[in-house]
Amino acid sequence: MKVPLSWLREYVDLPAVTAHEVADKLTAAGLKLESITSHGHDVKNVVVGEVLEIEELSGFKKPIRHCKVEVGEATPREIVCGATNFAAGDRVPVVLPGGVLPGGFEVGARKTYGRLSEGMICSERELGLGDDHNGIMVLPPDTPIGTDVVELLGLRDDVIELEITPDIGYALSIRGVAREAATGFGVAFRDPADVELPAEPEPSWPASIADPTACDRFVLREVRGFDPAAESPLWMRVHLTRAGMRPVSLAVDVTNYLMLELGQPLHAFDRDKLSGEIVVRRAAAGERLETLDHVVRALDPDDILITDQSGPISMAGTMGGLETEISGGSTDIVVEAAHFSATGISRESRRHGLVSEASKRFERGVDRELPLVASWRAVQMLAELGGATVSPGVTHAEAEVSPARIAIPSGYPGTVAGVPYTKETVVARLEQVGCVVTGGDDPAVRQGGVDPTGVVTGGALAARLAVTGADMITVTPPSWRPDLTDPNDLAEEVIRLEGYESLPSVLPSAPAGAGLTEGQRLRRRVGRALAEGGYVEVLNYPFISPDDFDHLQLPSDDARRRAMRLANPLSEDEPLMRTTLLPGLLKTLVRNVGRGFPDVALFETGPVYRPREGAPSTAPVLGVERRPTAEELASIEAALPDQPLRVAVVLAGEFEGSGWWGPGRAASWADAVHAARLVAAESRVELSISADQHEPWHPGRCAALYAGDTLVGHAGELHPRVVEAYGLPKRTVAMELELSRLEAAMTGPVDAPVVSAYPVATQDVALIVPDFTPVADVELALRDGAGELLESIRLFDVYAGEQVGEGNKSLAYSMRFRAADRTLTVEETTAARDAAVAMAADRVGAQLRSV
Repeated sequence: MKVPLSWLREYVDLPAVTAHEVADKLTAAGLKLESITSHGHDVKNVVVGEVLEIEELSGFKKPIRHCKVEVGEATPREIVCGATNFAAGDRVPVVLPGGVLPGGFEVGARKTYGRLSEGMICSERELGLGDDHNGIMVLPPDTPIGTDVVELLGLRDDVIELEITPDIGYALSIRGVAREAATGFGVAFRDPADVELPAEPEPSWPASIADPTACDRFVLREVRGFDPAAESPLWMRVHLTRAGMRPVSLAVDVTNYLMLELGQPLHAFDRDKLSGEIVVRRAAAGERLETLDHVVRALDPDDILITDQSGPISMAGTMGGLETEISGGSTDIVVEAAHFSATGISRESRRHGLVSEASKRFERGVDRELPLVASWRAVQMLAELGGATVSPGVTHAEAEVSPARIAIPSGYPGTVAGVPYTKETVVARLEQVGCVVTGGDDPAVRQGGVDPTGVVTGGALAARLAVTGADMITVTPPSWRPDLTDPNDLAEEVIRLEGYESLPSVLPSAPAGAGLTEGQRLRRRVGRALAEGGYVEVLNYPFISPDDFDHLQLPSDDARRRAMRLANPLSEDEPLMRTTLLPGLLKTLVRNVGRGFPDVALFETGPVYRPREGAPSTAPVLGVERRPTAEELASIEAALPDQPLRVAVVLAGEFEGSGWWGPGRAASWADAVHAARLVAAESRVELSISADQHEPWHPGRCAALYAGDTLVGHAGELHPRVVEAYGLPKRTVAMELELSRLEAAMTGPVDAPVVSAYPVATQDVALIVPDFTPVADVELALRDGAGELLESIRLFDVYAGEQVGEGNKSLAYSMRFRAADRTLTVEETTAARDAAVAMAADRVGAQLRSV
């Protein structure tokens, strides 16, 4: 909503303040500032001139005129102009040499087309008053010569643009913003809707409401003898332009002007194109309407229509029909003003993808009392500015609607804010908004929250609070605030007018003994360990596409294909909740590689969503008027999927960068396995590794990760088809591990190890094993055989060649032995080493390598 400051001042006696100070007050009142735009502050030396003589210059490709213009100086000015829409005797705006137009455009005297031009005659666009650049702006003939055009036309102005949220539709009008500004500055407010309506018992054009749920008030007035050639006055065109609307014609401009001023959309019909009674109803099956934008629209049975005997003539509150529009020859006009259903117009607008200035206001709620006022002002302006005659009578069809009434304790706003407000303060602020406040409790409102006419109010909360014996008041919101329906709405009004800045900032006290759970500590430790290991954390949306299952080469019976479908997905391409972290990570990796980062190491921690067997497909939707029962909570819980926490990594390119120190090292399956070991180390769980075949990994380069007998994840190189499907770099590797299972395997707090002060004894051993033997099995056998004296074991060499025989490989380990209470002898370490070798020989057929 664009609010010109000059228009605002017509209804508010603002002090000498700037637009920024006004914007600050409006922001403090809860309105959101978008921008402040200044107009005409750089314009100078523009005056009113009278064209004395015009000489048509020939010999040029376009019309050129040499004019003598009286500007109130000693001698007339000579000005060359290319426009032809003015004649001798017309009064026009002239910028003199040294003058400046909007945008900092300076004008000087220069010779052009063989003549001297001392200034420029201006169009509306050149003065910043609109987009019309077809000709010179011709002023009224009685405009004084030499008058400053800046002051005459009000070129200097500031426009405050506000973002209007759905709950404050009243602010989509100068009237609504002016009321807030008057409250903020504590000055008088002149309501443009405060007009005296004539007594008109006779109806105008016949009309009725067929569906009260679609419209509860419908008003028609008529004018006759309207001059279609009448132009909108300059002040109206300036107001419309500054407020962001393009002037069209007088009839259209009047309806737009009143919509911006009052917030009440209006529509004008050509009376000669109407036939029979006008009826407001819902659409019938198969009906169609060509709207003003020349689009033929198939209507939905829920659409709200304005119809006559010929059928639909307008989509109510959204856009009029082409057949009954005001044209250049329209002299008799029927003006319509109505109060339509906010939800009905909102759904209609979105259903047809047709958002108009009218629908924006109706869907946010319009003052129900405005149709009579706005229609009366419209016909008065058409009569005054367009030479029309107002036909006596008014058609006023309405469905009875009782005003909402809300009972609240007078101290309730203070309870919400945490700041005590006196009853006088609460009442004064609510009356400032326009509410009618009556003292004492209204049992009809309090008991059950329903008044005698059956209007549901927000009284249920008040009924609970009134039991405490609080001082109750009954509040009737004004017609222009349909958003005030609940005690919390009234509390918000009091709090915002008292000032959000006056609310104290109080930090909640932390309860004693609270802290991170062991699971939360594990997640933090895992994140730190992977970050220290060279990985970058990413956060992806938990949504995937059905195509991801095929890209990952998952079998048709794979449990990961069973996914929860979103009822309202952000994107139709990704309507499923993820059952694995890999798709999001792989897409992020591809995006980074595509932007010039070939070496990528990413990790993500988050839940996956696995539907339970036999669970209901949808969860029940419960109301908010009461606490759910245990059975209802159980039904919701039963519909929820399992949400185990997982961690995954993906790597591509060089994991160790190349440089002056030498070549780098490409990421391999071993790095993915090592990432799993980093995660397991933080959970104090020993992982065992074994070869496996599990999609989406390469069948010959996939490791299964076990914590004891529990499978916790997989790691390795991705299958080439997966790499191709996602467009990944070759030999991309990944790891995915279930943290929830690791957490369950944790043994709880552990004692700090005793650090021995005695020296370490090192023994190296090389074993020959078949080349298909997993290294993890050999290491486990050595650990079990070495016994408790073994402190650590490290594989430092792998060899395959003639010296170990075909089909074999040599594994060289460094074994460190230490005792906590003595220095080990050579005999003890040798015995421990021999026992380890014997165990490896027994389990995996290892042979001690002698050379």
